[in-house]
Amino acid sequence: MKFPTVLLLPGWQNSGAGHWQTEWEQVHGDQRVQQHDWMRPLRGDWSARLEEVVAEAPGPVLLAAHSLGCILVAWWAAHTRHAHRVQGALLVAPGDVERPDLAAQIPGWAPIARQALPFPAVLVASRNDPYCGFERAQALAAGWGARCIDHGERGHINAESGLGIWPEGRAMLQSLANTD
Repeated sequence: MKFPTVLLLPGWQNSGAGHWQTEWEQVHGDQRVQQHDWMRPLRGDWSARLEEVVAEAPGPVLLAAHSLGCILVAWWAAHTRHAHRVQGALLVAPGDVERPDLAAQIPGWAPIARQALPFPAVLVASRNDPYCGFERAQALAAGWGARCIDHGERGHINAESGLGIWPEGRAMLQSLANTD
């Protein structure tokens, strides 16, 4: 069986040069889910776009989400009719949009959906992420039924973290693929 389509779900402001998502898009041919407005994200619009892309995928998908993309996955999963198409989700450095400072910058994304995800998931958290405390990330993982991986002190696990193509993350994603 062929490897599932990998859908990249960037966070607020998209993922630029040097970000592991951009590296994966270039090296592995993964598909970035393009959103209408990266600067003023609307939860309903982003969720509708994800629904459309998953529905149009030629087969099963894996989700590779970063920051606000993780919050999107949880919200979308609570409302979709297409969860059965998702083999798993890699959730990296979720942004805590319930924090007052982030809620002010990215309104309309709280509350964070907390139900168990209907597919396997791994959440990768950093101990010094400026957008989500480690204990908070652990609590989100528990609510989502995701395995939580402590990635040490890697900041927001983005371009500034210097991960490059991030083979450890790719291995985590591949572990979610059901290729029997």
